[in-house]
Amino acid sequence: MKTKSLFVNAVVHRPVVWSCLAGLTLFQCLEASAVGFRLPNQDPEAIARGNAFAATADNPSAIYYNPAGITQLPGDEFDAGIYAISSGVKYTSAATGATFKTKSDFQPVPQFYYVHPMTNLPLSFGMGVYVPYGLSLDWGNNTSFRTLAEKGSLTYVTVNPVAAWQILPSLSIGGGPTINYSKATFERGVTPTPGTDKFRFVGDDVAFGFNAGIHWQPHEMVAFGINYRYGTSLNYGGHSVIDPYVPGATPTTAKVEFPQFVVAGISFRPTENWNIEFDVDWTDWAIDKQIVFKGVPGGDQTFLLNYRSSFMYEFGVTRKLPQSYFVSVGYFFSENSSPDANFNPLIPDSDLHLGSIGFGHKGRRWDWAAAYHFGFNPRRTVTGSQSSTTPNPFGETADGIYRFFNQGITASITLKF
Repeated sequence: MKTKSLFVNAVVHRPVVWSCLAGLTLFQCLEASAVGFRLPNQDPEAIARGNAFAATADNPSAIYYNPAGITQLPGDEFDAGIYAISSGVKYTSAATGATFKTKSDFQPVPQFYYVHPMTNLPLSFGMGVYVPYGLSLDWGNNTSFRTLAEKGSLTYVTVNPVAAWQILPSLSIGGGPTINYSKATFERGVTPTPGTDKFRFVGDDVAFGFNAGIHWQPHEMVAFGINYRYGTSLNYGGHSVIDPYVPGATPTTAKVEFPQFVVAGISFRPTENWNIEFDVDWTDWAIDKQIVFKGVPGGDQTFLLNYRSSFMYEFGVTRKLPQSYFVSVGYFFSENSSPDANFNPLIPDSDLHLGSIGFGHKGRRWDWAAAYHFGFNPRRTVTGSQSSTTPNPFGETADGIYRFFNQGITASITLKF
């Protein structure tokens, strides 16, 4: 009965389990972990340029990056892409010096875009299906913080119809609603003993929002772009299972705010063969102060996040080559948005440097592109992560050193008709 007593103390009457649950929806898209749970990589041409694409926005993925840009496309285009990421995080415990790593299998993420310009009107329409948040992280069940987190996954799919109006030959606006479906799972240990018990949560929800953009090219050498995405709320409804201590499933909900963000960029084309762009991307993570879990044993629980808003700084260069080929390189830096006091291993947040390279071909009927990127931070030291608001009855903390190396590969093909 001693184990069961520990369970009652740690799981039912302590907020530690709900602090772990927060990792369910707040684990990072690891290639851009300093931007919360966003997945900004939505097209190989843009990824190869360090995602500096808001002012260029000249292929169907403009539906995501800047919907006003679709007015630049002269005919119908359908684009299908796949993006695969391998997450790599290494943790060294501050208390014992023990080292643990996340599993690093490649995880595929699809993207689909279709654009249709009107023949006799300055209007274009499009439809995008993409994954702006998501992926998963798995630490296994034998870490020194298994009562904080073991693994989590977040699926978030957006359907985004858009319309764009070319007000002037140099100026367009566009936007449309987003229909978002998300499903989340989370697992952690109830006690520190590896593999003896498990807490698991599963929930899903649907939310609605919108995105909008402006594209202005006052000169053939210079273009500006602004993209805005409205923040939405998801109230994950599902159940939790506590094995082996409580039979059956308990209805559980958790509300999570997905913040608004704004991207502004400038593209400079000194000649027709060069395109140089710089973007600034701001995400309003400060809205994520807490998550409240309702309908749980022992009453509702509140988990503090205290996120802070953060920036990404994106830079990319594209060079056109003979026979309609092109090559691109890019870099961006993303800021840390999670304080040490509220750090969770499913949120391996840090300042992150990302580099990328890609190439492709523009044809009369078909386009294709491919890209590779990597992200790294050699060291983030976390201290004081066991705050007074989320005490752990077993004394486990997330304190220690986190090292990051993540990589992704992506490819797409576009049919023009």
